[in-house]
Amino acid sequence: MADFLPEMPKAELHVHLEGSVEPETLHELDPSTPLEELRALYCYADFEDFLKAFGAVGKRLRTPEDYALIVRRLLERLAAENVRYAEIILAAGVVLWKGQRFAPIFDAIREAAAGSPVEVRWILDAVRQFSVEQAQQVAELAAERMDRGVVALGLGGSEERGPAERFTEVFAFAKNAGLRLVAHAGESTGPESVWAALKLGAERIGHGITAARDAELMRHLREHGIPLEICLTSNLVTGVVKSLEEHPLRRLYDAGVPIVLNTDDPAMFGCTLAGEYRLAARQFGFSEAEMRGIAENGFRYAFR
Repeated sequence: MADFLPEMPKAELHVHLEGSVEPETLHELDPSTPLEELRALYCYADFEDFLKAFGAVGKRLRTPEDYALIVRRLLERLAAENVRYAEIILAAGVVLWKGQRFAPIFDAIREAAAGSPVEVRWILDAVRQFSVEQAQQVAELAAERMDRGVVALGLGGSEERGPAERFTEVFAFAKNAGLRLVAHAGESTGPESVWAALKLGAERIGHGITAARDAELMRHLREHGIPLEICLTSNLVTGVVKSLEEHPLRRLYDAGVPIVLNTDDPAMFGCTLAGEYRLAARQFGFSEAEMRGIAENGFRYAFR
């Protein structure tokens, strides 16, 4: 297993750009802040604590050049893992929240990705706990950049504080513009959140692990070919599962739900994509053939 996993071609469909920033890179961007103080940001008591840390990292990205640097660093790591294709999630909602101009930042990250051997597409993410009006702005920014590599509108953040139902019109606008649709759901709340994301038109579900509690939902996902973007280490670190033994990955897979493995926020959770495959194989007994099938799903369900 260890021999073929690093060399197996992989796709990364759920990786947050801001969550890929190592504390050492933050220190490079802000040498005045001690490295240990920055490393302390990367400790979380629970999911809400993680969201605060994610925001704290985002606040430290101040210029287009900062964003370009973190794109280059992420793509260097992905290329070293034989990741051939990546849909990188950019928290456009956080950029707007910080009052930054989006256009120079997007131009910088697009240019930074241009020389990478990894084929890159972009998902612009709205933040659920922010306003619907801001989410509409994100959708409009995404629609304006479909000819420059933006493939989808995403919805992230706190499920509890931002119910999917609020964003019906925003997602309808995005769909009519030709964007693909993806939403975080069923991560920290129950299967009803996944149903709500599906009602919005989501074509992939970020996390979605609580779907395992609802047989009808699992059947719906299987029959309609709607994949779950599973992030094992993320779920463990944020505490949405108490242990790997409790993680429903194998149950979802055995129920025929399409599965894609991802890192989510690799720097903030201390994981790699190859490591997530190793973890799945070791903890849940996936065979080499099953691992290759899951890796193929990364390309099958891509939005390119």
